Amino acid sequence: MDDVYSYLDAHLNEALRELQELCALPSVSAKGQAIDETAGWLVDRLRSLGLDAQVLPKPEGGHPVVYAFAAGDSTRTLLFYDHYDVQPEEPLEEWSSPPFQATLRAGRLYGRGVSDNKGNIVARLWAIRAWQQTRGRLPCSVKFCIEGDEEIGSPYMEEFVARHRDLLRADACLWEGGGVTWDGRPQLTLGVKGLLYVELAVRTLARDAHSSWGTVLPNAAWRLVWALSTIKGPDERVRIPGFYERVRPPTPEEVAAVEAMPAEEEDTLRAYGAARYVGGEAGAEVRRRHIFEPTATVDGLVAGYTGPGPKTVLPAQALAKMDFRLVPDQDPEDILAKLRQHLEREGFGDIEVRYLSGVRPGRTPVTHPIVGMVRDVLAQVYGREPVVVPSMAGTGPMYPFVAELGLPVFDFGIGYPDTRIHAPDENIRLEDFLRGAKAVAALMGRFGEG
Repeated sequence: MDDVYSYLDAHLNEALRELQELCALPSVSAKGQAIDETAGWLVDRLRSLGLDAQVLPKPEGGHPVVYAFAAGDSTRTLLFYDHYDVQPEEPLEEWSSPPFQATLRAGRLYGRGVSDNKGNIVARLWAIRAWQQTRGRLPCSVKFCIEGDEEIGSPYMEEFVARHRDLLRADACLWEGGGVTWDGRPQLTLGVKGLLYVELAVRTLARDAHSSWGTVLPNAAWRLVWALSTIKGPDERVRIPGFYERVRPPTPEEVAAVEAMPAEEEDTLRAYGAARYVGGEAGAEVRRRHIFEPTATVDGLVAGYTGPGPKTVLPAQALAKMDFRLVPDQDPEDILAKLRQHLEREGFGDIEVRYLSGVRPGRTPVTHPIVGMVRDVLAQVYGREPVVVPSMAGTGPMYPFVAELGLPVFDFGIGYPDTRIHAPDENIRLEDFLRGAKAVAALMGRFGEG
C-alpha cells in the first residue's frame, strides 16, 4: 500500500482544493439551495474517475440521489453511502470565516460541510483516484449512493432503496461519517439511532392580547409549556406510556464494547462548557446512556414577543419543535401515535402534533465477521487499535440498507470530537482528512482480497 499512500500524501493539496470547490456549493436541503448544481458536480467528478454515474430521482419529489458504479478486480462490491446536502449556515455572526468559502487556518479547514459530509465524499474519491493512478484498476467493485435529503431526515430513503434494490446490491456498506477520539484513536461505528421529528402547536386566541388579560384569557405559551412538562420529567425519563416497551436491550458484546471505549467524559464536558451530565452520571454509565437510550429533546420554542426590551403581551399561539432519538426496535410511527394518545389523555387534545420526519434505527452486530476485518485495516493505517462503537447517538437512514439490502454497515471517517458539525466553524484537521482517505484506500484493498 506504500505507493497508494504516497500518492495521497503527494496530492493532498489537490484534494483539499477539490473539497473547497464542493463546499462552495451551498447545498442546504432545508432551503432547497444548490441541489441540482451539487448533484451535477458530483456526477462530473465521478465520471472523471471512470465511474458510470447518474442522477436518480427520489419518490415524491425528494432531492435527487447521485448513483455511480465501477467494476474492480474483485467481484466483491463495496457501497459508499454519503449525502451532499448540508445544514443551514446560521448563525452567520458566529463564523470566523464565510461558511461557504472553506478556509485553511493552522492545519484545519473551516467551512460548512467540510466534515458533514463533503469531506468524507472527497476522501473516498481520492482513495479511488490513488488506486487508479498507482495500480491502474480498483481492487474491488465500488458503488456510490449520495443523497440530498439527509439533513432533513431522509424522508424518502426507505422507498428509494426498495425501488432500487438491485442497483444498490453490494457486499458491505461504508457509512458517511466517523472520526477519531479525543486521544486520536480511530472509531469504528456500527449503527445509528432512529428519529421522530415533530412540531407541537397551539392557538388559544384569535390574536395576541394585552398581558393584563392573563387573569381570565388562556395563554398559548403556558398551555404549551404545561403540555411539554407531561412528556419528560426532571428525572430525564420520557413519560409517554409505552415509550420504552420496544427498546431492545443491548447484547453482552455491545455492553462490553461500550465499557472498553476510552473514558472521554471530562473532555466532552469541557468542550461544551458543562459542569456535569444530567442525572449526575459519570464514567461508563454516560457512554451507556448516550449510545443505548432513546431521547426526547425540545429543539426550539417560539411564543409571544422575544425582541429587545419589554412588551407586555399575552401570546395567542405557541410552537415547539421536538425530536425523539430512537433505538432498536422503536418505530417512529408507533411513537408518534403514542405521543398523540398521551397528550389527549393528559387533557391537551388541543395541541396540534405535526409530523415532520421519521427514520427507523439500524445496527450491525459487533460480532459480524466484517468488524474484525475493518478493525485490522484501521489499526494498520492509524497505528492504534480502533474503538468499536455499537451505535452513534445521531441518526441516518441506515435502516433500509441493513433491513432491505441485508448489508453489514459500518462507519469511519475524517472527523474528530471538536469538528463542530451542524454548528458555526465546522472544521476538519488535515491530518484526519489524509488518514481517512488512506483508511478508505486500505479498506478497498483488503475488501478485494475477500
